[in-house]
Amino acid sequence: MNRIRKAGKEEIFESGNQESRNWDSSILFFLVSWLPDFLLIFSCIPFFLIHSSFAADVVIGSKKFTESYVLGEIAKRTLIDAGIPMEHRQGMGGTIILWQALRGGQIDAYPEYTGTIAQEILKGDHASSLEETRTSLAKLGVGMTEPLGFNNTYALVMRRSEAQRLGGRTISDLRKYPELKIGLTHEFLDRQDGWQPLRERYALPQQNVVGIDHALGYAALANGSIDVKDAYSTDAKIEQNDLVVLEDDLHFFPKYEAVFLFRQSTRADAIAALRRMEGTLDEKRMIRLNAEAERTKNYTRAANLYFEGGAGSRNTLAESFPQKLARWTLRHLQLAGFSLLLSVIVGIPLGIIASRGGLIGHAILGFTGVVQTIPSLALLALLVPLPFFGINARTAIAALFLYGLLPIVRNTASGLQDIPRSLRESAIALGLSPITRLWEIYLPMASRSILSGIKTSAVINIGTATLAALIGAGGLGEPILSGLNLNDHVTILQGAIPAALLALLVQWFFDLLDRVLIPKGLRL
Repeated sequence: MNRIRKAGKEEIFESGNQESRNWDSSILFFLVSWLPDFLLIFSCIPFFLIHSSFAADVVIGSKKFTESYVLGEIAKRTLIDAGIPMEHRQGMGGTIILWQALRGGQIDAYPEYTGTIAQEILKGDHASSLEETRTSLAKLGVGMTEPLGFNNTYALVMRRSEAQRLGGRTISDLRKYPELKIGLTHEFLDRQDGWQPLRERYALPQQNVVGIDHALGYAALANGSIDVKDAYSTDAKIEQNDLVVLEDDLHFFPKYEAVFLFRQSTRADAIAALRRMEGTLDEKRMIRLNAEAERTKNYTRAANLYFEGGAGSRNTLAESFPQKLARWTLRHLQLAGFSLLLSVIVGIPLGIIASRGGLIGHAILGFTGVVQTIPSLALLALLVPLPFFGINARTAIAALFLYGLLPIVRNTASGLQDIPRSLRESAIALGLSPITRLWEIYLPMASRSILSGIKTSAVINIGTATLAALIGAGGLGEPILSGLNLNDHVTILQGAIPAALLALLVQWFFDLLDRVLIPKGLRL
C-alpha cells in the first residue's frame, strides 16, 4: 500500500514538472508568435495617431514661453492664409527639444534667436555674422529667415523698489549684495550664454540660486521669494510688474534677433510665406503682442493684432473652447488608449511568465518596478534621443506604455499565484493540456485581479498623458502648460478638470466591465 502511495506521489510530482515544462513551452511559443505582430502594432499605431489626427503639410513648433507661442500663431495664420495645411505644436519645451524635433523631421519650422543659435545650437565661442550662421545651418539641412525685426536679448531684472533701495542699476552692482536670492529658468542655468559664464564674467558672489519656471519666476519675484531673475527684453511682464532691467555693462549677452528656422526640405511656398514675416516686427510691436497675450490669455487673439490693417485681417483661426476641448480630449484618449492597449498586450504575457517565479519572474517584476520609479519627465528625456523615437507621439505612447506595465504584470502574476494548488491538481487530473488549463481555468480565475491591474494602469495613463504636451504630442496637457506659462489658474483648470473627470469615467467604465466580464462566482 505504501509503495502504491509513493508511486502516486511520484506520478503527481512528475506530472507537475511536466506541466511546468509544457506550460513554459506553450508560453514561449505564444510570445514568439505574437512578438512580430506587437512590434508592427507599436510602429503603426503612433503613425496612425499622428497622421490621422491632423493632415498637416507643415508643422510649426514653439517654445514654452509667451513670445514663442505668439510667433508660432502668427506663422500659423500666415501659412493658412497662403492655403497651406499646417499645425502649430505649442509649448514643446526648450531649445534642445525644438532643435531635435526640427532635425528629426517632427516639425518643419520654429521661431528661434540668433544668439541662441550661435551659443546653444552651433556651440560657437564667438559672435557669428548672419551669413556665417546661415552657412553653418545649411550644412545641417536647416535654413534660416532674415531677422523678423526685433532683438529679444536676455536680461536680469529686479523689483523697482528693491533696485532703488540698493542703488542697483547694472549687473556689476550685484557684486555688492551676495545675500540676494536669484531665481533662474532651468535652461538659463545650463546655457553656454547663461548663468555660469555670466557669473564668471561679472564675478558675482551669490550662492542662493534656484531653478524656476519662467512664468512662475515673475510671481516669485513679486512676492519676494526671489530678488533677481532672468527675463527676455521684450517680456510684457517687465512693465506690468514694474521691474527694472539691469544694464549689461560688460556686454556679455549677444544679440538675440528673432528668426524662423526651417528644414530645407520644407515645401517652397511655406518657406516663402515665412519669409514674408521678415522685418515686420519691431520691439515695441512685439511687446504689444506679448502684452495682449498676457492680458487675454489667448495667443491667437494676440497674433491677430499682427495682421490688423493688412490683407486677410479676418479672424478665421479663432477656435471656440468646446472645439479646443474636443480636440484636446480626443488626442488625450488616443494617447492613453493606445498605450494601454500595448500595456495589456505585453503586460499579461509577462505576468503569466512572472507568476512562475524563478530568476526570470523576479527579473520581470524588478524591471517593471524600476521603470515605475523613474520620474515621468526623466523617462521622456531618456526616450527622446533614441533613434526610433524622437519628439513625437510615439515617444509619449512608449513612456505611457512602460508606466502602465507594472500594475498589469504584478496583478496578473499575483492572480495566477493565488489559485489554490488543489484546483491546479484537479485540472491536471482531468488531462487538460497546459494551454487549455491556462485559458479555460487559470486566467478566468485570475480575471478579477488582472482587470484591477488594467484599471489601475488606465487611470495612471490618463494622468501621466498630460505630460505628452511637453514634446508636442498634444492632449489635455496643452492648456495646463499654457496656463503655467501665463500664470493663469483658469487655463490650467481647462486641462486639469477634464483630465480628472476622464480618470473617474475610466474607473467607472472598468467597474462596469467588472460586472460584465468577471464570472459571478468570483465577484465580491
